[in-house]
Amino acid sequence: MAAVETPERNEVRAEARYVRTAPRKAQLVAEQIRGRTVPEARTILAFMTRDAARDVERVLSSAAANAEQNHGLDADEMYVAHAIVGAGPTLKRWRARARGRVARIKKRTCHITISLALPEGGVIPEPIAQPVPVAEPAPAPEAPAPEAEAPAAEEAKEAPRPKRAPRKTTADAPAAEEERPKAKAKPKPRKPAAKKASGETAKPARRTSKKKTEDS
Repeated sequence: MAAVETPERNEVRAEARYVRTAPRKAQLVAEQIRGRTVPEARTILAFMTRDAARDVERVLSSAAANAEQNHGLDADEMYVAHAIVGAGPTLKRWRARARGRVARIKKRTCHITISLALPEGGVIPEPIAQPVPVAEPAPAPEAPAPEAEAPAAEEAKEAPRPKRAPRKTTADAPAAEEERPKAKAKPKPRKPAAKKASGETAKPARRTSKKKTEDS
């Protein structure tokens, strides 16, 4: 039986799917970094004013991280071999217009794929085996000492319960009212003096005029 040969890996790739950007806009950005080194591509994307450059930069950073963490390579020594943008599903929305009409809004999505390769057709090494995390066994719960609980239970039984105060009955109500001190009666306000009869009117005060003295 012939052995199956595994093909050599020449690229490290990263892909972002269903990106909320039009494919045409992302394709214009991908064309600027195709065939350039990773540091140069990062510099170009950092100074681009297009919104799609942020999405392409995330995919480029993911591809560089895959090369460093999974294969132990230096991403700064690699270059962008492929930068592909494919069309994704289109979200269809609508907007009300004049005369009861409806205008269609198409929100397009795309898939961005970036592949990194070594210069001069270098071969990518096999992925590094990652250590499998082992869960630590949970500590066994400590059983409570029965001897310590027994004296505490006996003390709780022996302790006398506090007695409740006797409830007041209706027969004690009149006696309680007699014991209360009676409040002092407030003095009644005095009535104002009666006004004079309507026939008697008060005399108006006389006005005294000052005599002007002339200087001689």
